[in-house]
Amino acid sequence: MARIIGLEGFEVIQAGDCKSGLKKLDQNSFDVVLCDVKLPDGNGVDLTISIKEKYPQIEIILLTAYGNIPDGVQAIKNGAFDYIVKGDDNNKIIPLLHRAIEKSGLTQRIAQLESKLETKYSFDGIVGTSKNLLQAIDLAKKVSVTDTTVLLTGETGTGKEVFAAAIHQSSLRKDQSFVAINCSAFSHDLLESEMFGHIAGSFTGASKDKKGLFEEANNGTIFLDEVGEMALDLQAKLLRVIENGEYIKVGESKPTKVNVRIIAATNRDLAKEIEIGHFRQDLFYRLSVFQIQLPSLRDRTIDIEPLANYFLNFFALKTNKKIKNLSGEFVQLLKLHTWPGNIRELKNVLERSVILETENVLTTSCLPLEIQNLKASKTNGETPVLSAFSLASAEKIHIQKVLNYTNHNKTETAKLLNIALTTLYRKLEEYKIS
Repeated sequence: MARIIGLEGFEVIQAGDCKSGLKKLDQNSFDVVLCDVKLPDGNGVDLTISIKEKYPQIEIILLTAYGNIPDGVQAIKNGAFDYIVKGDDNNKIIPLLHRAIEKSGLTQRIAQLESKLETKYSFDGIVGTSKNLLQAIDLAKKVSVTDTTVLLTGETGTGKEVFAAAIHQSSLRKDQSFVAINCSAFSHDLLESEMFGHIAGSFTGASKDKKGLFEEANNGTIFLDEVGEMALDLQAKLLRVIENGEYIKVGESKPTKVNVRIIAATNRDLAKEIEIGHFRQDLFYRLSVFQIQLPSLRDRTIDIEPLANYFLNFFALKTNKKIKNLSGEFVQLLKLHTWPGNIRELKNVLERSVILETENVLTTSCLPLEIQNLKASKTNGETPVLSAFSLASAEKIHIQKVLNYTNHNKTETAKLLNIALTTLYRKLEEYKIS
């Protein structure tokens, strides 16, 4: 049998009994185990359980000269890939091995993907070593093992959803659903239906019952991004969920019970929103039991280079480009930019740069014009002063952004800037914008 399999190009390692077979499994990496049922020191059907417990990715094919249905059924229940009778196995074994190896490879790829996803959505997947970031991570780790409601605050693009996913992944609910919804992306009625679900006939177009995201997240975690955009009546329904673990679907009269952990996020100052009557004070107190402020990218410039390298590797792989490094000048300009869009903006800039770059190093020519135009000048030969902070520089960058938005339609640009067309031409000449 070993000779037949070997001639087909497979690498074969043999063992004469259960003990030596298990030892070889510990010493080598295998895709398939081909095993007799009757062995000198054991039974192949029972051995299948031991192998599968320790090496779930390995497929097992059992061979026997005494085929019977109960053994075959038990072998499959124990995790065997197949169970065949000796005598007519020579013609069957090679195609069977190919199918077993294909399944084993698929199982291994799934395990690798799950491992990558676990890393991606864990705290280990958060890039950066700045003090304020590490403080936020430390707080998030401490609260993750509880069921406490968490409020993540910070500017747009600071990674609030990444933090929410990491908190869920480190919690006791990690094997349950993590459901995210952006509260600013839906109209009032649609948001209510998305969050809490509806029953058939509750409104025009509701042809069948629909589960809400709270129901989908039952026993897991729901992430409410931009919770500050939620209408006041929906805030009241959310408050009821937090307090009683129940809500009423659209068009229904009886409450639905759920067990959900809530992580909310906002880029708004909720204290000010409460003052002007846009946010419920009682809901704020419920959401902000444990509040974590995420730092903006301009407050953690030490992390810009490692983040840029991370995105470079990601997009180089995605676009099949052999770009390995960032030029020194490229990194310097990244650090001069104020990053109003934070990490999301940096990610977009790196994706654009990788697409445009033709060399194996990212150069400044691939950066957006507003970043290319940043320069550092010196005052009295001492502390560098960034031209990006001057009013003229800010105006120049804004004009350039609007021009890009209108595809360099100057008439439309002047309208959006609310200035005369002649004024726009004068400023274009003054700032040397082409």
